Amino acid sequence: MNAISISHLTKTYTSGTKALKGVNLEVREGDFFGLLGANGAGKTTIIGIMTSLVSKTGGTAKIFGYDLDTQLNKAKTQVGVVPQEFNFSIWEKVLDIVVAQGGYFGVPRQVALDRAEEILKALELWSKKDQPARALSGGMKRRLMIARALIHHPKLLFLDEPTAGVDVELRHGMWKYLNALNAKGTTIFLTTHYLEEAEELCKNIAIIKEGEIVRNDTVKNLIRSLEKQTYVLTVESTSHHKKVHGFDLRFIDDVTLEADLTNDQTMSGFIHELHEHGYVVKDIRPKGNRLEQLFLNILKKKL
Repeated sequence: MNAISISHLTKTYTSGTKALKGVNLEVREGDFFGLLGANGAGKTTIIGIMTSLVSKTGGTAKIFGYDLDTQLNKAKTQVGVVPQEFNFSIWEKVLDIVVAQGGYFGVPRQVALDRAEEILKALELWSKKDQPARALSGGMKRRLMIARALIHHPKLLFLDEPTAGVDVELRHGMWKYLNALNAKGTTIFLTTHYLEEAEELCKNIAIIKEGEIVRNDTVKNLIRSLEKQTYVLTVESTSHHKKVHGFDLRFIDDVTLEADLTNDQTMSGFIHELHEHGYVVKDIRPKGNRLEQLFLNILKKKL
């Protein structure tokens, strides 16, 4: 079954801005799906429509087969939402914020209390349960919004920039939790500006540009479509700077160089050639994020 089915979806705001231009998109149940795009590309508009916060102009949208036009209440019970902006009362206690959310979905209070304890412990917030939300750090507030969104055990979780402003250590902790959540069957729909986050978490990715889906594929296939990848190498100190036939080498200093490998060039073959030319490789790593390279290439192309 599809968790999300979108067909010919359009949205034109009263200002005349065409935010969505006939979007077609399907997300399978159990997927960890990423939607990438520049600011204003239409990512948040799609989430807004799917969560009934934004009215569509045309097209159809379904969640687990429930049409948002005719079966909205049933569709909403399937969904948890973590928006970009904090939208809870900073004066309420952490536990109360999570438990109250369960009440909106008909979760009995004792059940909500039990679930809240489990979720808050998993997100390392249980020790803060009696503190007002204003006392939390930015990263803790992000995790609080995830906890609140999960209290009714939704089958589909929308995450709109969930780790914005979160430090690296906390971000990796959230990745681990979200991966575990997805492994248990929750479908996750993610938008993010951290391209390494999308590559780490998502199985499938769509790229939206100016209200249109321009790429939609598995992460592996998207990365495989890169014409070349750039690597940074650390070698034993050398001053000969020999060229290696068939490979583009750029020397940063006597121990650091960059190299571009095309899709038909293997890493093992490259390292073998380096050794043949007298280089002793101590370390090799990709330069930047591979998905980021693809993303930037797509943004540069005209529709």
